[in-house]
Amino acid sequence: MHDLSGIKAGMKVLGADDARVGIVASVDEDRIRLEAVDIGSHAGHKHYIPGGIVAIVEENTVRLSATGANAVLLDEEIDGSPAD
Repeated sequence: MHDLSGIKAGMKVLGADDARVGIVASVDEDRIRLEAVDIGSHAGHKHYIPGGIVAIVEENTVRLSATGANAVLLDEEIDGSPAD
């Protein structure tokens, strides 16, 4: 796992394929909380991605080792359960 200490709120999160995954809201222990999406069934939900898939942090971007589509599949709810 990459050191998450350089990750700050507002940074873009991109998959290995440069697909947009989201925007960092915060780092909570070993997970990245993404800004809430106000669309459909995800409105108001807090979603997390595991810090273990962070490949590199550069300037204002967090790049993941997983593609954007795969990163979304790893999305978790606050309790660690898979996101709906």
